[in-house]
Amino acid sequence: MDHVSGNRARGWLALLLAAVTLTGPLTPAAAATPDTTEARRRTVSAWLPYWGDTDAAYRDALRHASQLHTVSPFWYQASDDTTLTGHHGAGRRRIIDGLHRAGIKVVPTVTETLGADRMAALLHDPERRRAHLDTLLDLAASRSYDGIDLDYEAMAVTGDRHARDRVRTGYRTLVRELCARLHARDKECVVTVLARARGTGTAFDYAHLGRSADRIRIMGYDLHWSGGDAGPLSSTDWYDEFLRYATDTIPPHKIEVAFPGYGWDWVTGTTGHAAHLTWKEAEALRAREGADYLFDTASGTPHFTYRKDGEEHQVWYQDARGVRAHLPLLRAYGVRGTGLWALGFEDPDVWAALRGE
Repeated sequence: MDHVSGNRARGWLALLLAAVTLTGPLTPAAAATPDTTEARRRTVSAWLPYWGDTDAAYRDALRHASQLHTVSPFWYQASDDTTLTGHHGAGRRRIIDGLHRAGIKVVPTVTETLGADRMAALLHDPERRRAHLDTLLDLAASRSYDGIDLDYEAMAVTGDRHARDRVRTGYRTLVRELCARLHARDKECVVTVLARARGTGTAFDYAHLGRSADRIRIMGYDLHWSGGDAGPLSSTDWYDEFLRYATDTIPPHKIEVAFPGYGWDWVTGTTGHAAHLTWKEAEALRAREGADYLFDTASGTPHFTYRKDGEEHQVWYQDARGVRAHLPLLRAYGVRGTGLWALGFEDPDVWAALRGE
């Protein structure tokens, strides 16, 4: 399995056991946020996690409403053609309405757990694909949502090459049909993808997806991940590589590059099972252990080492200094859109960095 295949879903498997199946009809709430001139000037989107302190993440969004055009609560998961499960707190109207009052669009994220083989079979069966589309459209209408963000990752990191090839051709059809139906309802169609670089992300046909979707969110993190060797979550060279490909195939105004607000803690010399740390947790750990702050200029990311129980640990993460190191590459490729994984995880100074300060 490739090194990017340990994306966010790897750390969430235990959390998914807490998912609650959506039951009964859901009644639409307030009207969707109008597309005001002010909202169009905002350049950042961010995911809102359902675990941890969701209310703190919500307050984080409200504090930075002047920069956020969209928040995507990480609320829903598809497990077959017509079944969506809602994670804890999914569909909370207080959060949806509060974000709308702040002028922020609410575009919930839907993930999937089918994997490449099962998803390919679904995507290439017109009746099953239509049933899946109907289920997604029902979700979009269930609250005052402004659209849907499809974050289908399991299908992109499982199965063999043949299965992922079938996923690629089938997924572009699903996205084309979904976006057309969302647009007919004046809702946005957002697609989150792995970076196309170093052999990863091949299940995503950037050119076709870019023609259909309103925005393509590229996950600019987990170059090194919890199940692999220690190293930076992102790097300048890697950003240059995937941005070159992305902007050759997708209109730059549709691209958002999402920055990490977290890191991984590895035991040196071992592979896999790194512990997840938010920026705040990483800095607290560094202070507690008296470790020196180190900045790797080659990758543009901070890191430090410490010892525990006779073992050396390496922690790699991201902060505002690293974001400032990577932003010039986005500008060089004409990309203004940025994202954050995830609200409540990040260095508070990241927001100033995203403003260009």
